[in-house]
Amino acid sequence: MSTILEMRNITKTFPGVKALSNVSFKVERAEIHCLVGENGAGKSTLMKVLSGVHPYGSFTGDILIDGKPQVFKKIADSEKAGIAVIYQELALVPEMTVYENIFLGNEVTKKGLVDENESIKRARDMLKRVRLDLNPTMKVKDLGVGKRQLIEIAKALSRNVTILVLDEPTAALNEDDCDNLLEIIRGLKAQGVTCVMISHKLKEVIKIADTVTVLRDGQTVCTLDAHKGEVSEPVLIKHMVGREIDNVYPKRSAKISDEVVFEVKGWNAYDPKYGRQILKGVDLKLKKGEIIGLAGLMGSGRTEVARSVFGNPDNYKISGDLFIKGERKEFNGPRDAIETGLAYATEDRKGNGLILIQDVKQNITLANLAAIASRGTVDSNAEIKIANGYKDALSIKTPSLEHKLINLSGGNQQKVSVAKWLFVKPDVLILDEPTRGIDVGAKYEIYTIMNGLVEKGMSIIMISSELPEILGMSDRIYVVASGHITGELPIAEATQEKIMSLATNY
Repeated sequence: MSTILEMRNITKTFPGVKALSNVSFKVERAEIHCLVGENGAGKSTLMKVLSGVHPYGSFTGDILIDGKPQVFKKIADSEKAGIAVIYQELALVPEMTVYENIFLGNEVTKKGLVDENESIKRARDMLKRVRLDLNPTMKVKDLGVGKRQLIEIAKALSRNVTILVLDEPTAALNEDDCDNLLEIIRGLKAQGVTCVMISHKLKEVIKIADTVTVLRDGQTVCTLDAHKGEVSEPVLIKHMVGREIDNVYPKRSAKISDEVVFEVKGWNAYDPKYGRQILKGVDLKLKKGEIIGLAGLMGSGRTEVARSVFGNPDNYKISGDLFIKGERKEFNGPRDAIETGLAYATEDRKGNGLILIQDVKQNITLANLAAIASRGTVDSNAEIKIANGYKDALSIKTPSLEHKLINLSGGNQQKVSVAKWLFVKPDVLILDEPTRGIDVGAKYEIYTIMNGLVEKGMSIIMISSELPEILGMSDRIYVVASGHITGELPIAEATQEKIMSLATNY
């Protein structure tokens, strides 16, 4: 094998933060090279240097392709060198067709005009390379996340990419789509494409990587050869967090009372927008000091349960009964739910949960401004005091409370999201995918926070696509399939096989 890509002594500084410090990184031709590290370790920043998002002159160090120094002043320069980066937030235009997206900015033309027939023909060829059998004239908005991810790869292949960088490509995918994507990446390797993949899912890394490089605190820690048996989950965790974590799911002293603090009976939800029933006769209850897990496949109705009970912001037609501490409640919106002691941390923290252009303190106090306001004016000193308390309590790593949230790592953004809802002082906290897209060290911290909350008497409903997480953190588990609760399992009886059987056999 020969080295296709080398990054030498890359140092990148933002105001108040050194994101990368003399990072060196070497990739061999036609290998799958995984880049791992905690949130904020510098992985995405390193790839943005490689792609030209952070242009030449804004960092120090060297980029070499096939041993030749490169100067990428813009993204187009890196693309000409055969590099394509696919970010976690996909860059497709929903209203355009599949073929238009594949050739966007790289249109197939004839006599100065877009050649539609040739574009469709070539798009079909690109789609075959990523095992996607669909009509290239379909609009992207009509496709699921898994197919959109593959269209991004097809788009990259249409530009004759030699180095494909995938930033958390499976973060929003279900298990089947994840397995399919990993197989496609293996297929691209066989075709001679070099793949660099950033991932927090260590089991995927172990399954697919030829080589793994670990970053920590903006520095290269080590590079491990999977073919020499150097890559394992305990080894990766130790290098990523700088210490061994014997049990990813911290133990807690469960003090579950018999008091039912939250219950729904015969809960139905109809979506008038799409004309379909999405929840059918859901029954579940939550006791004080308990964590219940809500498991199920994507599209099963897990999130719809959470959103419909939290004031129904999607305007479903609801029937059934909801009880808070034994009292029947009807909410006219999320504000009513909050005032009754119910809080919901959304799975889409960037889109619906946080305001990324605002600072840390503003996001923490956002859901309960009335508590720090007088005569319609926010008390700045009170806001700082409250935010500082949660920053310390949840170990939020930020240069200052005035730091914009967009510049924090995913794990620290998630802690801010939790802090925001803790400030409303809820009795019941619904956490929807609380650890999606964050690393193992930050996950451990979130789990520790959850344990601390229930030990103080709070109750938690946790929705998660990761079965080990459901099994590791729950006291009881409800399984959702096709809008129904198909089973309830005490943790002592729960296994991945039982959960999957209930999730798929309705």
